[in-house]
Amino acid sequence: MKRDDIFEFFRRLAEANPAPTTELESTNPYQLLVAVVLSAQATDASVNIATRPLFEHIQTPRQMVEFGEERLREAIKTIGLFNTKAKNVVALSEALIRDHGGEVPRTRDALQALPGVGRKTANVVLNTAFGEETFAVDTHVFRVCNRTGLAPGKTVDAVEAKLEKRVPQPFRRDAHHWLILHGRYTCKARLPECWRCPVADLCRYQPKTLAPNARPARTASRASSAARIATARTAAKRTAGRSRPRPTRLP
Repeated sequence: MKRDDIFEFFRRLAEANPAPTTELESTNPYQLLVAVVLSAQATDASVNIATRPLFEHIQTPRQMVEFGEERLREAIKTIGLFNTKAKNVVALSEALIRDHGGEVPRTRDALQALPGVGRKTANVVLNTAFGEETFAVDTHVFRVCNRTGLAPGKTVDAVEAKLEKRVPQPFRRDAHHWLILHGRYTCKARLPECWRCPVADLCRYQPKTLAPNARPARTASRASSAARIATARTAAKRTAGRSRPRPTRLP
C-alpha cells in the first residue's frame, strides 16, 4: 500500500471512530495490565464479565496478593487458561510491589520482565495507559495488515516493525485500536464484510465479499446435487446400522 493510501486508510477509520480505545474495562493502569494478561486467547467480553466484580474490590497489586491465587482462580475460571493466568497475575503483582513500589512501570523492558507479560501486552499498556505510540499486534491486527496490504509480514514482529515505519502522524497513537476494531467487527476472519468497509477500495483483498442480498442464489442443479448427496449419505448410514447375517455352516 502506497504512502498516500495509508494516510487515507487511517483518515477514514478515524473519521468513522474519532476516539477509539480498548474494550477491556479498567479504572487504572494496574487493572488494565491484569485485564490484558487475562485476555490472552480469550475475548475482551469474557474478560470483562470476570473482572467487573473482581475489580470492584481490587485496585492495587497488594490487594491482589492478599486476595490470593486460589480465590483468583475461582473468580476467573470462565476464562481460558485460568490456572496459569491466576498464577501469573499474583506473581506480577508481587513483582510490582517488590520492584516498582506497587506502580506499573512505563518502559517496555520493565513490563516484559513481569510474569505473563509479553511484547503485545506491554505495548497495549504503554499505549492505553500512558499514551505511548506503540503498535500491539494481535490476531486481528495481524490479519488486517496482511489482508489489506497495509503492513504485510509473516510474523507479528515483522508486522509491528512495518507499522512502526509506515503509520503516519496524526494516527500513530490510536492506530492499533482502529486496526483491532476493524478486524473484530468488519474485516472478520472467516467472512470479511467488504460491502460495508470504509477502506475497501484501498484494500488489496480479492475477491471482495458481496453483501448478503447481492450474492448469487444457488442454482437448481446445485441444489438438486446437494439433495442427492444428502439422500445417499442417509441411505449409507441406514445400511451401515443394519446387522450382517451370519454365514451358514457347511454340513
